[in-house]
Amino acid sequence: MKWLNLFRVNLKKEYIELKRYLPNTIAMILTFYFIFLGLFGVIHFFGNPSTQDANIQFVIVNYVFWYLSLMVIQQIGYDIVNEGMRGTLEQLSMSPMGILKILITRLIANNIIYGFIILILLYVSMLTAGQWLNVDIISILPLFIFTVIGMMGLGLIIGGISIILKQVQAILQVLQFLLAALAFIPLVASPIMYFLPFVIGIDLVREIMINGATLMEIGWINITLLIINALVYFGIGVFVFHSCERFATRRGLLGQY
Repeated sequence: MKWLNLFRVNLKKEYIELKRYLPNTIAMILTFYFIFLGLFGVIHFFGNPSTQDANIQFVIVNYVFWYLSLMVIQQIGYDIVNEGMRGTLEQLSMSPMGILKILITRLIANNIIYGFIILILLYVSMLTAGQWLNVDIISILPLFIFTVIGMMGLGLIIGGISIILKQVQAILQVLQFLLAALAFIPLVASPIMYFLPFVIGIDLVREIMINGATLMEIGWINITLLIINALVYFGIGVFVFHSCERFATRRGLLGQY
């Protein structure tokens, strides 16, 4: 029940912030759309006509997941920075639920809200490009959930670092290029990609959306690899965040900015 109340409060908070700062929300959505138009224009006018459709579909899926990874992974870092600037970070750590549970429920609330926004943007992108992907929700949803869990693990690592370093904006800016590489480089590029976060999930979703595969055709081995990858990165994220929080508490860093 406590978790449910915590989730409900954070969901309401995230919704109110998006609504209260509506111009910023609109600018964020327009930025996504204009960058997509730029990528679409490059492929349309300068790409190989014989592979143009496949390339556009590839870009739509990867770009949507890159944007999602930015929302999930960077958000927790910016949340820590903002809480530190407001002077409320220490209060969160002293709350009965603890800062980790608060941030996890906040991440889940964010994922639901941004997942809805991204679904709309996906359809707008497909309408603009004239390329319709296979949006099989039943097959995509389980893969999507575990892909996001892996992203949340990486976000918790960034959140832990943010608690200690405070000023991580430059790191987050560099991170967006690394996330783009993870989203756009296919799994077959190197065996190392299997060990990196959320790459397997994006590749499997790509199989469904572009090649029309079903969950059964993907196979239990690939799904098992995705689940293990997601849980390992989430576990690492929780461990790193806990370690950083304990370090910051011992050094008295939570109340400083």
